[in-house]
Amino acid sequence: MEKIIIKTESKTYPVYIGDAILPELRTFLVNKKPLYTKLMVVTDQHVHDLHLKTLLSHLPNEMDTVVYTTPNGEEAKSFKVFEDCISFALEHHLDRRSCILAFGGGAVGDLAGFVAATFMRGIDFIQIPTTILAHDSAVGGKVAINHPLGKNLVGNFYQPELVIYDTNLLTSLSPLQLRSGFAELIKHALISDENFLKEIMREVPDEKSILSDKLPNMLMRGIEVKASVVRQDEKESGIRAYLNFGHTLGHALEANGGFHKLTHGEAVMIGMVYALILSKKKLDLRFDLNSFIAWIEALGYQWNIPSTLSFDEIYPIMQHDKKSVAQHPQFVLLEEVGKPLLSEVDERLLRETFQQLKSGGII
Repeated sequence: MEKIIIKTESKTYPVYIGDAILPELRTFLVNKKPLYTKLMVVTDQHVHDLHLKTLLSHLPNEMDTVVYTTPNGEEAKSFKVFEDCISFALEHHLDRRSCILAFGGGAVGDLAGFVAATFMRGIDFIQIPTTILAHDSAVGGKVAINHPLGKNLVGNFYQPELVIYDTNLLTSLSPLQLRSGFAELIKHALISDENFLKEIMREVPDEKSILSDKLPNMLMRGIEVKASVVRQDEKESGIRAYLNFGHTLGHALEANGGFHKLTHGEAVMIGMVYALILSKKKLDLRFDLNSFIAWIEALGYQWNIPSTLSFDEIYPIMQHDKKSVAQHPQFVLLEEVGKPLLSEVDERLLRETFQQLKSGGII
């Protein structure tokens, strides 16, 4: 088991990562003083069916526990589900000394964290991620739900008490879910360290190699990248925006599809290729994009923009992105691998590059 300490202005807390480490959760709960009055597990239907019995077996018998089950995926992050979750907590008599356990992927963590941040003006919550994607979303305290005009537009910065990342739970993931989460790991490498990127490309040459004994160490490296950024900028007033590399277009593609046509990682991968081409055009980034494209294709990613989409329907969604200023989209670009910056990109260049990715052309 590895332990990483996340330090922010508002809270310091541990992230535990390793195989079969759910017993650490019981240890934390029985040693918490005062004891929690009630535990509320928030999970989705998929994780409920696969892993809920395992989680419950690791909770203290003496602690009253209730379970709220959400729809799968981004459908969990709606105003309706948020309201239902709050109502469930009230009906089951949670109070300010209760704790919410976010048991699932990124969507469950975002929803459960936002419920914890707002219920009675804030109660404790614990992140128990079950996906690769959640190695990113479970750390750093960004919690939110979606709005029809864009992803994660209603939320808060609210840190968990701890994160328990049991990598045994990853073995049940589908290839689609593996790719979705692995895209965020690739992002961490692109914005932080060229050698990290080369290591990932060497150790994971194809889709079958994603779930290997090398994955926990790579996930730990990804968490360390995020921890370093969050330590310097908890509330995204500066460099934390770099963690949104690929997300300006990615989130727009998700929102345009009603948050169910593309997974988060699929959309972000398209967004990263888009941002890499913009970086080459605007900042003269020296990067072997052809080799990168060949690699992500071997991993199973589709990187071109779907031919059915038009720039005129996607651009207004990008204008609603949280980084936008006066409706001008701001993009995280790379001067070089490991050296990101935030830049406004003019509409003409965005349109030209969008059309290029629709046609499957790269430079």
